[in-house]
Amino acid sequence: MNLNDLNPEQRKAAETLEGPVLILAGAGSGKTRALTYRVANLIDHGVKPWHILALTFTNKAAREMKQRITQLVGPQAEEAWISTFHSSCCRILRRDIEKLGYSRSFTIYDTDDQDRLLKNIMKELGVSEKTLTTREARAIISDAKNKALGPDEWFHQSSRRQADQRLHDVYVAYEERLRELNALDFDDLLLRTLELLLQHPPVLQSYRERFQYVLVDEYQDTNYTQYQLVRLLTDQSRNLCVVGDDDQSIYSWRGADIRNILDFEKDYPETAVIRLEQNYRSTANILDAANQVIANNMERKDKRLWTETDPGEPITVYGARNERDEAAWVTWQARSLLDAGEKPGEIAVLYRSNAQSRVLEEALRERNMPYIIYGGLRFYDRKEVKDVLAYLRVLANPADDISLMRIINVPKRAIGESTVQALADHARAGGMPLFSALTDQPAGLGKRAASAVSQFVMLLLKLMAEKDSMPLKSFVTHLIEETGLKEQYRDKDTEENQSRIDNMSELEGAVSEYAEEHPGATLEEYVENIALVTDLDSQDNSQGAISLMTLHSAKGLEFNNVFITGMDEGIFPSNRSVEENREEEERRLCYVGITRARKRLFLIHAAERFLYNSPQSYGPSCFLQELPERVIRRMGERIGGPARKSSFSRSADSYGDSFGYGSSVRTAPRQKTGQPVSRLSGAAGLETIPGVTRGFVPSKAAGISPAPALPQLKAGDRVSHPTFGPGVVKRITGEGAGMKAVILFDRWGEKLMKPSVTPLTRLEEDI
Repeated sequence: MNLNDLNPEQRKAAETLEGPVLILAGAGSGKTRALTYRVANLIDHGVKPWHILALTFTNKAAREMKQRITQLVGPQAEEAWISTFHSSCCRILRRDIEKLGYSRSFTIYDTDDQDRLLKNIMKELGVSEKTLTTREARAIISDAKNKALGPDEWFHQSSRRQADQRLHDVYVAYEERLRELNALDFDDLLLRTLELLLQHPPVLQSYRERFQYVLVDEYQDTNYTQYQLVRLLTDQSRNLCVVGDDDQSIYSWRGADIRNILDFEKDYPETAVIRLEQNYRSTANILDAANQVIANNMERKDKRLWTETDPGEPITVYGARNERDEAAWVTWQARSLLDAGEKPGEIAVLYRSNAQSRVLEEALRERNMPYIIYGGLRFYDRKEVKDVLAYLRVLANPADDISLMRIINVPKRAIGESTVQALADHARAGGMPLFSALTDQPAGLGKRAASAVSQFVMLLLKLMAEKDSMPLKSFVTHLIEETGLKEQYRDKDTEENQSRIDNMSELEGAVSEYAEEHPGATLEEYVENIALVTDLDSQDNSQGAISLMTLHSAKGLEFNNVFITGMDEGIFPSNRSVEENREEEERRLCYVGITRARKRLFLIHAAERFLYNSPQSYGPSCFLQELPERVIRRMGERIGGPARKSSFSRSADSYGDSFGYGSSVRTAPRQKTGQPVSRLSGAAGLETIPGVTRGFVPSKAAGISPAPALPQLKAGDRVSHPTFGPGVVKRITGEGAGMKAVILFDRWGEKLMKPSVTPLTRLEEDI
């Protein structure tokens, strides 16, 4: 290990070993490098590896971190706990969950299992799907658990309406059923661990003594339960190092609380704050754009990305006529990149919502261009794969009624719905698991049904006996053959059936790889490993295809070329986010999208779209208006101009000019690497940032003026917008830079705008 391999701030992060440390790591600033060197340096300074706990959000990140640390200090790094929050909590619970009344053989339920269980509960309670869907119930319960709220605590914080009482009853029954089934959902892994540590001080003390140094990656993504877990573990040692970027906090909808990182210095007043701002990913022009956009957020820690690389190409902003023009232009530009030698896997097309992908997919298919969609059905979520896993889970935990219900008639074995219902009723009446009801059959089952149930029980008992005497790899293959799971798809030789057979073979291969990596692994350990796989862990573009994904899915990834589509006001930022005052998180999402690009960035907006089965007229996103003109070249429609038909041009001599017409391309003068450069800082004037390379030095000669003063608006004022034309102010909320105005435009309808970033002119005429 050579600390001279790090830049000054990275080295400071690696050498600050005692006390609380906050590492504010901008996008592409080498945070993983700093974090791994810090762990290696702890070990190099005599800290025993087993006294170190490093928490991440994906198994992939944990594996990469452990591999890098092992390369720096050797195999002793294997003794450190380096894993995800959920994996670490699962490990703690496997050891002590009996103190909470569960068995160590508990099953981990995924969202599909939760929905099945909630559907049964809601049916029993007479709750109609019309008033509360299982998906809504699951989301509300998950949010409550992320905030460490049980059913009663959640209800007391609610508005206590009839709908809240209904949800409370579902939540109570859900918790009771999980305990009966000896099952935990994903959120329970965190919440039950917190419960265990709070209710059993000796257990907490043992982990405090063990984990004398705790590190947390992506701290901006932690929820309240994770925050409490980390505080409990480090309350005595105070040796907590968190790494994160508040500008990339984009997961509030799934429980992440940005206050955890923003208030870290309040929680730990003695904190050492280290900023990683040198970027090793993107060109200077891309970073300039990212910095200017995110600077409009008020709720953030001050930092500014910079690089020693060249300015790079200007950022292309294309104004499309509609979504089909947008898709055609993106496809054409992507083809130009491929023809120039770029690899498909280095091209990404991002959008705000999955609904926007349809037209893009059609355009790519028409030109026979390979693409892959992230966020689609995961391998482990496919029916045939889940069927195999359900068998494995029942063998590991016979009390798992949900998995047992899934496979009781798969493959078909003459156990119909009425028989299953009779068995379930018998189990409930006797207060026993469904598996016990299979062996102690209720009276009244038909001869054929009773025989089928008995044969099924014998099959499970046989497999239970064999699982402990056979190697894991051989047993899974044996199970698939014995149950007939593959055989059921051989009756009809269709492409779909062959695909299902291939997927089960792929699962056998996955089990084989796991067994090789974990000699002596048990069935229970493998089932747990699969349950802890996240969506991000399953992301892989080894197929060499253009990537299509939402902006949320793109976090943590990077590509040479990035297209961000749908840069329209009302789509990105979405109308809902503006109405709910979540515009700052939308801007962080834009920042994340921009910083995914290494070399080239393309931003596309459209004058109109047919989206969600309705034609809509849009104007450019406010985020486009926040971009510095010095790094932009505009193509297609001018902002505010009339719609015009695009034409193809095969003679483009740069990637951005294939669809050019009436474009205003700005050529940025070059600067020497590392030369100080000025930047505009709002009303504060010009400020020099040493060591930053930019594509343009702002000056009055360049036509850059100070930001105009905010117009003094009130309800009833007539205003004009360069895109939407004249309109009337309906209402005003907030003041100063935080002012928002609802404006009814004469031709475009009602829109919510922020005068501090939207160019509005107050007209003399009032109504």
